[in-house]
Amino acid sequence: MTERRQVCLDVAQAQGRLTSVVGAVFDRYGVVWAGASGTGPGVAAQYRIGSITKTLTAVLVMQARDAGLLRLDDRVGQHLGAVGYAEATLRELLSHTSGMQSEPVGPWWERSRGGDFDALAWANDGRGRVAGPGEFYHYSNLGYALLGEVLARVTGRPWRTLVHDVILAPLGMTRTSYLPRPTAQPGWSVDHFTGIRTQEPLTSTGAMAPAGQLWSTIDDLVLWGQFLAGSRPDLLDPSTLHEMTVPVTEGYGLGLRLTANAGGILVGHGGSMPGFLAALFVDPGSGIGATVLTNATTGIDPERLAMDLIDGDFIDEVPEPWLPTVVVPPEVAGLPGLWFWGNTAIEMRWHNGGLDLRGLATPGRDPDRFTLREGQLVGVSGYHRGETMHVHRRADGGIGHLECATFVYTRTPYDPDAPIPGGHPGPGITRP
Repeated sequence: MTERRQVCLDVAQAQGRLTSVVGAVFDRYGVVWAGASGTGPGVAAQYRIGSITKTLTAVLVMQARDAGLLRLDDRVGQHLGAVGYAEATLRELLSHTSGMQSEPVGPWWERSRGGDFDALAWANDGRGRVAGPGEFYHYSNLGYALLGEVLARVTGRPWRTLVHDVILAPLGMTRTSYLPRPTAQPGWSVDHFTGIRTQEPLTSTGAMAPAGQLWSTIDDLVLWGQFLAGSRPDLLDPSTLHEMTVPVTEGYGLGLRLTANAGGILVGHGGSMPGFLAALFVDPGSGIGATVLTNATTGIDPERLAMDLIDGDFIDEVPEPWLPTVVVPPEVAGLPGLWFWGNTAIEMRWHNGGLDLRGLATPGRDPDRFTLREGQLVGVSGYHRGETMHVHRRADGGIGHLECATFVYTRTPYDPDAPIPGGHPGPGITRP
């Protein structure tokens, strides 16, 4: 089982083009297994956890409710005055059923330095509503910003201070922080076609922080997973914790995502911020759970990977590890991108020192692969193995079309300025 779990991470790193990925399986007693893949420093590294932060905000709300500071059916306006969505209830915000828009008005909040609550409230006056209260589930980051401000008003402490004093310190989550520690992992976004990485900004999100600001480690998230399985009844009454796991809509309770697994219903949350993906899920009955952290904007489904670690699912053949592209060779410059063979869309991606061709209409099939030999792109696997890809350039030096064994690839379908596409369809391509 241990080897299978490591394979899960290795496959995710290779296929998802992840600089690093770490994961752990745990039970009520501690870590059962932990592993890492890629070029990171290992399981001790700190990553951004995105919307897993919402689970901490939700617990703070439930603690405040139990302390008599608020009621879940209170309306936002009772605590925040005449703000947008003042009529929404705290219960609706927790369960994403208020009908408010998903994101705040303005620049992309996850990549921008955040302002204070007054500025956020002024910009979001309620006109972004997408549904009536309780009409349907609609995930809203903005709703959790409002919850964070409600907590600040009823406790007299900013959300940032409250989450540290009430949750992190009592649980011993010493490596979970509002801002990244000096040794935290950088966040990366990977160019889809070239594999070149771009470092994402590591911002303080201000008033939006209760929706996704925190940074953490595998060990600290194990402590949080154990908490969600009921390890600390002194911090949250077991009946209150159970209340959070009761579905309000299919798949979501009060601040917790609910998902079915072979062993039963798991509770927890996924998370994403520019440069990072995360997941934490646990079975409240058995206490068995898993958590995953990676520094990539896209590439994997972290929730699915967490489930695979619990179950020990694996793939027999592990691809070679992904290595970031430093620079695309000059012979290949301009080739990575979207091309067409007739009307058929072809993705050309520079990957681990080679050019992969994959038909977008046939997902799941292995690509045709070319590598550079003496300045020429020569097929090394797939239908074009042994063939040479010829790059035809225009008078101005730009690429007009590509040709390989009478297969003609153009930037637009059936480009009239290029030769008529020919060739026999390969295993990954269907003739138009």
